Amino acid sequence: MSAETVDTAAAAVRPGSVRVHVRAALRRAAPALALFAAVRFAGVLCTALWAWRTGRHPRSLLGATWDSNWYLGVARYGYGSPAPRHMWPPDALADLAFFPLYPGLIRGLSAVVPIGALNAGLLLAWTAAAVAAWGIFAVGAHLYGRRAGTFLVVLWALLPHAVIQSLSYTEPLLTALAAWALYALLTGRPLWAGGLAVLAGLARPNGLAVAAAVVAAAVVRAWWRGRDGPVPRRKRTLRLYWVAALIAPAGWLGYVLWVGIRTGAGPRGYFQVQEIWGSRFDFGRDTLRSVKRLFLHDGPLLHPVAAAVLAVSVLLLVLLVLDRPPLPLLVYTVVLVVLALGGTGYFPSKPRFLLPAFPLLVPAAVVLARARPRTVVLTVGSLAALSLGYGVYLLAMAPLPL
Repeated sequence: MSAETVDTAAAAVRPGSVRVHVRAALRRAAPALALFAAVRFAGVLCTALWAWRTGRHPRSLLGATWDSNWYLGVARYGYGSPAPRHMWPPDALADLAFFPLYPGLIRGLSAVVPIGALNAGLLLAWTAAAVAAWGIFAVGAHLYGRRAGTFLVVLWALLPHAVIQSLSYTEPLLTALAAWALYALLTGRPLWAGGLAVLAGLARPNGLAVAAAVVAAAVVRAWWRGRDGPVPRRKRTLRLYWVAALIAPAGWLGYVLWVGIRTGAGPRGYFQVQEIWGSRFDFGRDTLRSVKRLFLHDGPLLHPVAAAVLAVSVLLLVLLVLDRPPLPLLVYTVVLVVLALGGTGYFPSKPRFLLPAFPLLVPAAVVLARARPRTVVLTVGSLAALSLGYGVYLLAMAPLPL
């Protein structure tokens, strides 16, 4: 049992212990969160400077870009409203592809606080990104120590597509829910993990990966049921894990079934909506065709960078498997990678779909935690230049959507 688990257990029996524990956890994560905030502030500043230089408003660039417009439309008018201006596809069912948690939160916040849907979306996204960074640190520090946890956060903040963490997109929200669900599983809180998995399933289609991690944790608990204490306690604990496993897919499944009712197509309704966007699962054939086209035709920078990110992700997944992480962490990551590689659709968006797959960065974070200061400075500096520069390109100069 780790020292952090002992602290948690001790805190649970003292009056006001929850508040004390949260404050202690925040103090422990403060250096990582400060670095994350500095990186994201630099990213927003670079984007804002470029926006002003080109006569655009930074807030609109960050809060009303591509998919953000669809979420804002659902938040303002509900599902079935006309497509945002100049957005494709102009189909009455197209907005059903966007899961309801984030637009629902935007609508709720803008109703309570008179700041408008656009500002509410940005505030929620930035808050979710900070909570995600905290959860990523918690997972990394619990498994590999505080230094590795800090580098895990820094690497996540410096991904080539990390500009998404500053936009009104749902990847930060899913990452926050996933990170804390995984932390709950690692520290023996299955019902918390199950509840967060329900919310993750309402946030994004690949939120189903969190439910898969909860189910994996229940399987592990059942496998080890004879080795962790008295029989009554073992049975009670196992029941909690199976309850969590049963409720975990409820958010994703509930929305998919609701879309089926809304479209009148039954269980196939949601998948028919995805086909409007050209999205389906073809076991990677479309991904391979897209990579093949890179060698035969010239294209925007987005395509080769996306291919490079996917290749590095596969390599990092192999390294993660060799590191033998806890099964829920591995299952969550594998499901995200399989969904990103195996699905059809818009190829340059695949790195964005992998943004919540932060466990892929564990091997690199562990190496940096043991590296010399000079190596750390050169590595982090190079990644920062790449991430900030490419982020401005993606948002302000790229000819294609994110």
